[in-house]
Amino acid sequence: IHEHSMFFSSGFAPKRLCPSLDRLREFSRKTFGLLSLAAIVSGGPAVAEESKTGKLIFEDRFERDESQEERDEVGNGWNTNSKSRANGHKQVDLKDGAMRIFIHETADHGVSVTHPMEFRDGRVELKFMLEHPKDSLGLNFADLKYKKVWAGHLFRVNVGVKAVEIADLKTGVMDLKTREARKAGTVSDEVKEKLKTKTKRVPHKLETGKWYHAAAEVVGDTMTFSIDGEEVASFSSEGMAHPTKRLLRLAIKRNVVVDDLQIYSLD
Repeated sequence: IHEHSMFFSSGFAPKRLCPSLDRLREFSRKTFGLLSLAAIVSGGPAVAEESKTGKLIFEDRFERDESQEERDEVGNGWNTNSKSRANGHKQVDLKDGAMRIFIHETADHGVSVTHPMEFRDGRVELKFMLEHPKDSLGLNFADLKYKKVWAGHLFRVNVGVKAVEIADLKTGVMDLKTREARKAGTVSDEVKEKLKTKTKRVPHKLETGKWYHAAAEVVGDTMTFSIDGEEVASFSSEGMAHPTKRLLRLAIKRNVVVDDLQIYSLD
């Protein structure tokens, strides 16, 4: 941190300030120094801009041990679909203070790791790492009490090494009537055109083997996705405005590593 703080330009440094400004300047210098140290220790951003608002309703640092290594034992309120979709084989492993999610060779569906939550407007933050170019992280927001869509799907954001994609599922492909028509091959041209408006894809490159901080925030009908404090994609669609988001799904098609997950309510 330079001697001139955010209160001064690089070309102006008065010799003596009033005592109150001196104290404020010293506080700023120490605070930003501590944040820089925290960033070095954690390997990522110390305090993301997204973390400054909202009520924390759930967090998990994954710093615990499992009693066995044969099946999923995530704990802390998490559930998985390994029993129904992977013959009970382990697909989630708590290791080195992080949650490693990987699809088993016998699985007939992507890995779903779920946790309950409840908000109208809110934000999910986490650290994640993709270890292979084919890996991706999906954050799926759902409401199992809403029966007009398949499996409660409302909307999702998916991030890979090349792009970020946000999709409104409630009024898109997971609407029951639309889903049945697609399965039957009877989707009208009008619906096909409508579905094109329900997804937004933004090119964005990530490195494999590197930790990133992500924040997925929904306010009203708008989902905004940020990486390391910088907005990457924003998409507005009516499905995002669903009254209550009750379930977070980590939807993983292949592999991902997750840590320091937090859920905030903005209500």
